[in-house]
Amino acid sequence: MLDESLGYVAPDYLEQYNDDIESETILAIRQERQTQLFEPKSKRYYQAVQAVRDIQSNEFNFSGSVVKVGQGDELSLEQQQRFNQALKVFSPWKKGPFELFGTFIDAEWRSDWKWERILPHIQSLTDRKVADIGCHNGYFMFRMAHQKPACVIGFEPYAKHFWNFQLVQNIVQQKMLHFELLGVEHIDLYPDFFDTIFCLGILYHHTDPVGLLRKLHKSLKKNGEIIIDCQGIPGDLPVALTPQKRYARARGIWFLPTQSCLENWINRAGFNKINCFFAEPLST
Repeated sequence: MLDESLGYVAPDYLEQYNDDIESETILAIRQERQTQLFEPKSKRYYQAVQAVRDIQSNEFNFSGSVVKVGQGDELSLEQQQRFNQALKVFSPWKKGPFELFGTFIDAEWRSDWKWERILPHIQSLTDRKVADIGCHNGYFMFRMAHQKPACVIGFEPYAKHFWNFQLVQNIVQQKMLHFELLGVEHIDLYPDFFDTIFCLGILYHHTDPVGLLRKLHKSLKKNGEIIIDCQGIPGDLPVALTPQKRYARARGIWFLPTQSCLENWINRAGFNKINCFFAEPLST
């Protein structure tokens, strides 16, 4: 069975919420996309995770800025060498930081800074159904797990990021964390379902940000909460910049709104009670 090759997989939430979401469609897409995990271009990531399947730990801490898993003295020298080799396969780690069995991983993005900006302004995630759009290696998902949500579903279509998440999940085995090889365009398969949605660093990568926001609105429960993080440009007018090619050396940037433009997008997508709690220039 394919799932057995993935390592630890949390109990399938489709069974629990079968009547609330488009379960058959989600399952069909899941089965189709899981084959990508074993394609030749993903082979080294799969093999890296398989090489350390025997390594587990009951020691983890998701409450601080660093996602900490295991202690350095838990592993034999041979296990530590194998594990460190697996970590290198996923280098560079984009989201973080992590500390895994005593090895500190200083990721390219200080995701903890973003999380600390967000945390004081959101409702508790305890017992809530949460979506993490563009979850990458799952850093935010592990931070969310500290609050004991009912479930966290990470949306991320790339095989490398799945295996990067699975490297950690195989160790800590968090039953509420679910990684789906889905894009944000599939969010409307979960109508009126999520209590909280995190859409961080996503909108400006898409050609139809308002259409995307409408899909997100459709999937959010009444009185639910969505947290949106979006690069933008300065200015008071409700306008957006469309770069000709790259922007700040980055590809795939389509629309960079002013704050008022972004708020207009959000409002026209059907959201209300908009609160901007952070808007400052950031360095690269």
